[in-house]
Amino acid sequence: MDVALHLFDVPATNGLGNERSVLFYGHLDKQPEMTGWRPNLGPWQPVLEDGKLYGRGAADDGYAIYAALTIVAALDAQGAARPRCVGIIETCEESGSPDLPAYLEHLAPRLGDVQLVAGLDSGCGNYDQLWVTTSLRGLVGGTLTVEVLGEGVHSGRASGIVPSSFRIARQLLNRLDDPDTGQVRDASFSTPIPAERVAQARVAGAILGELVWREFPWIGCSHGEGAHAHAQPTTRDPIEGILNRTWRAALSVTGAGGLPSIDAAGNVLRPKTVLQLSLRIPPNVDGGHAMQVLKKLLESDPPYNANVTFAAGAAATGWNAPATTSWLQNAVDAASRAVWNRPAACLGEGGTIPFMNMLGVKFPRAQFLITGVLGPHSNAHGPNEFLHIGYVKQLTAAVASIVAAVPGA
Repeated sequence: MDVALHLFDVPATNGLGNERSVLFYGHLDKQPEMTGWRPNLGPWQPVLEDGKLYGRGAADDGYAIYAALTIVAALDAQGAARPRCVGIIETCEESGSPDLPAYLEHLAPRLGDVQLVAGLDSGCGNYDQLWVTTSLRGLVGGTLTVEVLGEGVHSGRASGIVPSSFRIARQLLNRLDDPDTGQVRDASFSTPIPAERVAQARVAGAILGELVWREFPWIGCSHGEGAHAHAQPTTRDPIEGILNRTWRAALSVTGAGGLPSIDAAGNVLRPKTVLQLSLRIPPNVDGGHAMQVLKKLLESDPPYNANVTFAAGAAATGWNAPATTSWLQNAVDAASRAVWNRPAACLGEGGTIPFMNMLGVKFPRAQFLITGVLGPHSNAHGPNEFLHIGYVKQLTAAVASIVAAVPGA
C-alpha cells in the first residue's frame, strides 16, 4: 500500500506545554528522470562531487525530513528548551498535493496551536546567507486540443484550404500572452505588487546582481561574441527579473502531442495539435477563478470553427506570507549572522507549494519560515539536480536556532 503522508510528533522539552507547536513541512516524492544528465551523473545514481550530492530529489525535497529530525535531535542533545515539533512529509507534492487537503483536515486537531510553520521546500538566492521565502506563485494549466480533420491529409492537396491545427493553436496562445514580450494579457492574471515585496526585491537584486539570470544554463550562440554569445533573458535588470518570476504571470508550453518525430514526419497536414500549458499566476490571484478565465479564453470563438477543447488540470492558489512578527525577524537575522556572518534576505519564489496556502487558511495566527536549498544551478526538476551539502548543514543549524527562539521555548 502506498503511503501518502508521514507524520512525526515530538513532545516539547523542559516542561514546556504541548499545546503550542512548530510544524515542519517537506515532501518525499520526486520528479521523473528527465534527460540531459552529464555522462558521469544520473537521476538514481548518487554522486558526491565538489561538495554537491547529485541525483534526483535530494534537494527537492528528500532532505527535508532528515533536516527536520536533525534539528529536533540537535536541540535535545544540547539540552535546549524547544516547543513541541510536529512534521508533515507528503508524497504527492509534485502532483499538486491532491491528497493533502483531506489529510490536513483530519490531522489539524492533532497539530496543536501552530506558532511557526517551517517549510523546507523552497529556494535560496545564493549559498552565502539565510534566505526566507515571502511568497509563492499559483499555478493553473491543462491540455489544449485543436482538431480540424478526422484524419491526416496530403499537405500538397490540402494546405492553403485546410488551416493548420498548429497555426490555430498559435492564435489561441496569442490570446494569453504577447508573443514578443511574453507579457500575459488578461488582467485576471495580474495583481498589484505589494510595496514591501518590491522593496525586498530591490534588496535581493542588489545582493544577487546578474546571478538572477546567469544561474540558468543558457545555450551558446556560434555566431555571437562577448556578452551576447548566448541566448538572452527577458531582462537583465535583477529587480525586474525577480519580480517577473515571483509576482507576474508567465505562460509555458511544457508538452505536445499529435506531432510525429522528425524521422517519421511526412508531408501530411496533421488532424490535430495537443499542447500542455502551464500558467504561473501571482500569489494573490485565485487559482479557481484564473482557471475559469483560462478555459474561456481558449475555447470561445475558435478560429475557423475548429474543435477546440481545454481540459483543465489542478488549480493552485499562491501564497503571500503574513506580516512578520518582531521575534521571528530578530531570530532569522540572528541565525543568518551567526551561521554565515551575513544578514538574512527575503525573496519570493516562482514555484508553487499548495500546502502553504492551505496552512495559511487553517492556521491564520501562525508565522511562516519558508526556506530551502534550491539555489543557483541546483536545477530541481531538471537534469544534474544537486544538494549543496555545506549549505544544507548551515541551513539546518540556522533553522534550529530559530525553533529554539519560538516564544515560550
